[in-house]
Amino acid sequence: MKKKTVFKCSNCDYISPGFFGKCPQCNQWNTISEIEVSESPGAVKAVKKNSAKKLLNIEDKGSFRVKTSIEEFNRVMGGGIVRDSISILTAKPGAGKSTLLLQVANDLSKSGFKVLYASGEESEVQIKQRAIRITDEISENIYVYSDTVLDNVLEEIEKIDPDFIILDSIQTFTLRELTSRAGTPTQVMECAHKMVEIAKDVKRPRMVFLVGQMTKQDELAGVRALEHLVDTVLLIENDGNEELRSLLTTKNRYGSTGEMGFFLMTQKGLRSLDNPSEYFMTYREAGSELPGSALSVIREGTRPIILEIEALSSQSFLPYPSRIGECMRREHLNTLISILEQRANLRLMDKDIVVKTTGGIKLKEQASNLAVMMSIFSARNNIAIDTSTVFIGDVGLTGELKSVPSMELRLKEARRMGFKRAFIPEVSTKFEDFKEMKVYRCKTILDVIKYF
Repeated sequence: MKKKTVFKCSNCDYISPGFFGKCPQCNQWNTISEIEVSESPGAVKAVKKNSAKKLLNIEDKGSFRVKTSIEEFNRVMGGGIVRDSISILTAKPGAGKSTLLLQVANDLSKSGFKVLYASGEESEVQIKQRAIRITDEISENIYVYSDTVLDNVLEEIEKIDPDFIILDSIQTFTLRELTSRAGTPTQVMECAHKMVEIAKDVKRPRMVFLVGQMTKQDELAGVRALEHLVDTVLLIENDGNEELRSLLTTKNRYGSTGEMGFFLMTQKGLRSLDNPSEYFMTYREAGSELPGSALSVIREGTRPIILEIEALSSQSFLPYPSRIGECMRREHLNTLISILEQRANLRLMDKDIVVKTTGGIKLKEQASNLAVMMSIFSARNNIAIDTSTVFIGDVGLTGELKSVPSMELRLKEARRMGFKRAFIPEVSTKFEDFKEMKVYRCKTILDVIKYF
């Protein structure tokens, strides 16, 4: 097994690949000693053993967060970037990973933070060209470095001493001590461990972002251990939409999991969509409503969003009518159609039904079921529903309306957006009355339909 020479502090056991006169960990002078260690990737470094502490006696210093001017990014991160955290961002090629992180880097650099953008995929000139396109002014605090050897990047980190580090992408970097090629599980995990040490350094904590490549199965490339290693896992989705991008978190040690932020891809990069309710609904003047449209209030993470659901009903000339749900599973759509036929006496067996949402957002929760059914009813009977009405609730197989979580929060969002009527389940939790909005508590889907 090959050996290599490193330098170790005799006072605190700090190990460095290079010579040092003053130990960076304990700040003692002339404590260096030269030792040989194994080059095996599985070799464990000798570190000073800590003593167990009582949980009650551990000092809670709190997590210092750094906020950017990009509100949607702050929301997904849980309120900002934790100072000693490491995160990974993945998406399909062209979704905007590098663009978003370069915008975040430029924003932080304007606040006085020193940034290092290390890329193993793009040259420094390419990064500069993107920066010119998406930023009005490039800050002097941004440093770029193009290389695929992580050892060289670590040397630049020690030289520049940045507060915020971006590694784009982790699958392109290698360590000299390993013989495997870039992208292999060993290289990726060892490189990630190095960056964790950089981020979690007690004496010099840093914010680290890794860019992760995505597989054909739309998953983060590499072993699952990589996701366990980092603090936050972020994903950019676009679902074929040329403009809309959604940023969501599947893991966050410092915030809510499932939080989602919305962006619009423009010539100047990703623009934060701070009020998505305005984007996911169509404004129509009173009296100009069209059949087949109903509004609901869904929740993405902790945020309520007004969403327009559109339906189309047309005569079918085939033995089996079409059921197309661009925003939901077909089995789910068929279930709601069956409830309408059986419990609301609505004949749909000879109708082709198409359901979609404005903006292409997916319906992931049951709170939108009532609005989906009302949009189908509206399209089938050619009855327009006024745009000042929202429908919130689940519908059971019996036709009864079922309560959904965060009802009061959803109603407050509807009131904020100026809605006048809301139809909700009768069994919903009691809450204060809304003077500006009439709330109708209904027991069944048939009770709701009677108002139209």
